[in-house]
Amino acid sequence: MLLSLSAVVSEKTTDIVTWISIGVIAALVVVLVLISIFSKKYTSNDIAYAGVCLAASFALSFIKVSPVQYGGSITLASFVPVLIYSYKAGAVKGTVAGIIFGLFNFISDPFILTPLTFFLDYILAFASIGLMGFASKFGRLPLAAKLSLGCVLVYAARFIFHLLSGFIYFAEDSIWANIPTPNAFVYSFIYQCVYLPADCAICVALFVVLAKSGTFDKLISMMNKKVAPAQNEQTTRQ
Repeated sequence: MLLSLSAVVSEKTTDIVTWISIGVIAALVVVLVLISIFSKKYTSNDIAYAGVCLAASFALSFIKVSPVQYGGSITLASFVPVLIYSYKAGAVKGTVAGIIFGLFNFISDPFILTPLTFFLDYILAFASIGLMGFASKFGRLPLAAKLSLGCVLVYAARFIFHLLSGFIYFAEDSIWANIPTPNAFVYSFIYQCVYLPADCAICVALFVVLAKSGTFDKLISMMNKKVAPAQNEQTTRQ
């Protein structure tokens, strides 16, 4: 029997779970803001480009098709801007940006069953964006290969977290009733395979184009530039 996920969520997600999720989001936002403000490792460039990349990724996330119901969708390379930021800024800053992106996705289109699925789908799955920060260290591989491997690594980690979350959904009969529990993992695996590999392929294709055309190098060069203080510019002119 096919069930409406919204109806199931309204039945199984209690008020306490909702408030816990809201509290976690508020706490994470406060922590991330404090890190950005007080951490000496964050320059004004880091914060500015993080904001630009997050805004671009969030906007692209609305351009999508949904081959499966209940949350899974293929976007127009929505991960690419934040992956570029992670590549340039490193794993730690990329992870922070990824978590923020995950919270944006939760706010815009929330699907939760328990606090655990919240962490799996919106915190850990998006925190995997930080793995792209290691791509620049992949030896002497061509840039296109580094970006492609980094992207695949991120999506592989994301796949695992969504797989575990989907297992919880299916095991609880949240989408189709009377699914044998041993098969819940298989159902979740098939569900993730319908949209995540395609979403990854789009990102990889775009990264190859950016690398081959030299656009990626130009973007990184632009992000590395620092704006000189106005006072120094006046002194130079004099």
